[in-house]
Amino acid sequence: MAITTTLYYPSAYLPGPLKESFGLTPVSPLKRTQMVTGRARQRRAYTSTPTQTDLDWIFSDAQAQAFEAWFRDELSDGAAWFNIPLLTPVGLKNYVCRFTDIYKGPTPEGGFYWRYTAPVELWERPLPPSGWGHYPEWIVGSSLLDIALNKEWPKHDAD
Repeated sequence: MAITTTLYYPSAYLPGPLKESFGLTPVSPLKRTQMVTGRARQRRAYTSTPTQTDLDWIFSDAQAQAFEAWFRDELSDGAAWFNIPLLTPVGLKNYVCRFTDIYKGPTPEGGFYWRYTAPVELWERPLPPSGWGHYPEWIVGSSLLDIALNKEWPKHDAD
């Protein structure tokens, strides 16, 4: 079950996180029980598990001040969940996240900028909608399907 929040990363004023250090680490949804026979019983314990990542930003002086003020005031020093646009294999979309600890920084970057790094938890793994795993050919061929639907089919004018 997904959660929602009305808090948003101020992407209209601050740049998005860097892609260079972005890497997702999902929490395992599996439970494993070792049996006395040497075998193990394994099962899915959860259908929604969080994903961990570190996000890096590079800000100007004014952007760094805005980021720290937003973190303190809007997120209660990072305790609140918020929406942030992230680029994943599913595409660029908003993900519900929260900081799991205080950010590192500001660290000088190139003389005029400041680098911030923060551990973040995504509420759930970035995946296609449930059920699409049964049709991998549709996922892999989705760009071809999109072209066919939007370019090759004749337009229908409503009466």
